[in-house]
Amino acid sequence: MPDDDELFRALLYLESHTGALKDTTARKAAAIERVRLWEYLREQVDLHQSRAIADARAADVQWRELAPALAVNTSSAAYNKASRLKAASLTDASLGELPVRRTPEAVAEAERKLAARAAAERQTQHEATRRHSLLAPVAQRLLDHRAGLSDDDEVTYWLDEIAEVLPHCETPTQKVALSIYLGAAVRELKRVEKRTEKPATTNAGARLAYAAAVDLFP
Repeated sequence: MPDDDELFRALLYLESHTGALKDTTARKAAAIERVRLWEYLREQVDLHQSRAIADARAADVQWRELAPALAVNTSSAAYNKASRLKAASLTDASLGELPVRRTPEAVAEAERKLAARAAAERQTQHEATRRHSLLAPVAQRLLDHRAGLSDDDEVTYWLDEIAEVLPHCETPTQKVALSIYLGAAVRELKRVEKRTEKPATTNAGARLAYAAAVDLFP
């Protein structure tokens, strides 16, 4: 997609030269494409205006002061229009990340869901950080004894992921990733045992490392 200012000028040019297309099929296709591109630009305008409103509110601008700029007459109308504009920057995961309906109620519900999702992510990160002191040494033992573990492709993949993140595992996001990778490695080792009806380990060191990991991910 070209820059918005270039696209705006291109659409104005196409609009003024719409008669240049003599073929009916081409004229229809061009008109539909212009509609689509104008819709894209309109969405960008809504998004940037919503950000401007947020900046104004952060600067203690009252809704009654924003009303004239939003081409409405009352504080409540300004608030409602701002809510509709904010929908341009929100999506609803329960609807497959589709845009939120442009009503204050729909925006409030989308914001509630986003807040709940963010809270859940923070809780997951907090829990991963708390468990990191237990996870890290167990993950390292698995890597130290990986020669004695199944060489199944999926097992190898998750052990490689552990090896990638473990040496620099400092941020909450990295600690969450380590927990996911270690849990996945244990899950795949269990699947290997179930599929082959044989142990997923070949020596005592690997068995002890695997057992310690299973204790964390039973």
